Parts: sequence; structure tokens; C-alpha cells
Amino acid sequence: MSQGIGSRKAARSWLFAPGDQPAKMAKAAASGVGAVILDLEDSVAEGGKPAARAATRTFLEARDPAGPELWLRINPLTTAHSAADLAAVIAAGPDGIVLPKPDGPQDVVRLARELERLEAEAGLAEGSVAILPIATETPASIFALGGYGVVGPRLIGLTWGAEDLPAAVGAQINRHPDGQFTDLCRIARSLCIAGAAAADVAAIETVYPAFKDLDGLRAYAAAGRREGFTGMMAIHPAQVAIIEEVFRPSEAEIAHARQVVALFAANPHAGALALDGRMVDRPHLKQAERLLAGI
Repeated sequence: MSQGIGSRKAARSWLFAPGDQPAKMAKAAASGVGAVILDLEDSVAEGGKPAARAATRTFLEARDPAGPELWLRINPLTTAHSAADLAAVIAAGPDGIVLPKPDGPQDVVRLARELERLEAEAGLAEGSVAILPIATETPASIFALGGYGVVGPRLIGLTWGAEDLPAAVGAQINRHPDGQFTDLCRIARSLCIAGAAAADVAAIETVYPAFKDLDGLRAYAAAGRREGFTGMMAIHPAQVAIIEEVFRPSEAEIAHARQVVALFAANPHAGALALDGRMVDRPHLKQAERLLAGI
């Protein structure tokens, strides 16, 4: 699996923090999370955007080098806010940009070009700021999820959301009374996994909103990992430890993956081989390689 820019790996846990609340940003950074998403979009009121930009820049400039990655969720490219968001913070060197509501890879390419210009102006290394699109938030985006392979090395993964898309199509719900996602959300979720695999990047699961329901979080995260996600978004620091635990491969999984890789390396022309009394074939090799690439 591609690790994004250079040898960078997509984080397992991603925690949103309001960009206008320094105390919550600091709490998020101290939570043990892999990446904090400093949010300038949904969690900041319209009139508070300028103050939030200033606060996030100050937070970025004072970051602890030993702390988590610091990402910025900007406002959608269709708004006037996005250019101001980028102009205000790129010089402070965020690790990446979370892009909401793209219609497809063309919007991510557009953002990449703007980042290239801003990096040059700020004296940053070209390509130092990665991109993670929330790739399912508009109706058009669903039909474009297989095309992200053209974006280039800034793309570190794809994630999805269960709120904006249902609203955009006029749906009244995103889950049924039993808690199961509607068909529209299930399609978006599945295509996010497939689209990330097609682009050879990480698939990041969306948030579990009931932040006090830690048992439900664990079950939801475990199901996501089994289905192909390699990390997950969080909305509260209490969720981070469980997400990290669930998505971190166990020692047994790592050992088995190394056995599979070594077995095929010793038998490069084989299509299927026996390991511990079971048959393994090329799809098992690919799974093993993906797991090892993520540790």
C-alpha cells in the first residue's frame, strides 16, 4: 500500500478538535491520538472563522515535535473560506489538509496545485502537506470514488462521512431504528474502501457519534477493520485508545504475515502454498504485505 508522501503512513486514529478552542486542541494533542484534525469547518460558526484561523496557526507554531500529526480541515473549495484557511495556516506547516465535500479527484488535484504554490511561498519542501479527502459528502462524489489514483503522492487516504450525503439528497435519516446504516450510506462506505484500494492508499472509517458508548465503538471499529479500513476518525479523546487498540495489528497477526511473505519469497513462482496446515494464495500474500506496510 502506498504510504502517502515519501514513507509516511496514514495514522490509525484521527481526532477532531474545534479550531477556535485552544484548550480542546491541546487536550486532543495529549490524548495519544495519531493525528489531530484542527477543524475550521463544521465546528466553527460563520463569524468565528477568522479567529479560528489565527488560533490554529498559533497552535501549529507552538506544536510539540514529539506530539501527534496536526492536520487542518478547511472549508469546502466551493466556499470563499477555503482560500483564506489555506493562506492563514500553510506557512505554519500542518502535516496535511482534510478536504470536505470534494466532488471527485479533480478537486483534490486543484487543492494539490494550490498547496504547491503556498509551500513555495512559505519556503516549505514541495509535497510536505498531505491530503485526506472526505470523499463521499456530495452526490457527485459517489460516482468518482474509483478515480483517486490520478491525484499523486499527496493523497494519503480516503475517508467518508454519514451526515452530509444523506442531507444533500434529501434523506431524513442515515441510520435505521436498529442502528444500521441506510443503503445510501452503506454504498458510500463500501465504495470508500474500494476507492482507497484502487488508489493504493489507506481507507479511514468515519466517526462513531455516541462517544460515551465505548462498547459500541469497539464493535463498530472492529467491524470496520475486518472490512478493510486501516484507521478511524474520533470525536472525543475517550475514543482514541480503543481505536488505536483495535486497528493495531497483534503480534500474532504480524508474525503470520511475515511467514506468508517469507513463504512466497522462497517460492516466487507458486500460486498457492501450504502454511500451518492451511492453503495460502496470492490474495493472502497481498493482505500480508498490506498489514506489514502499515506497522
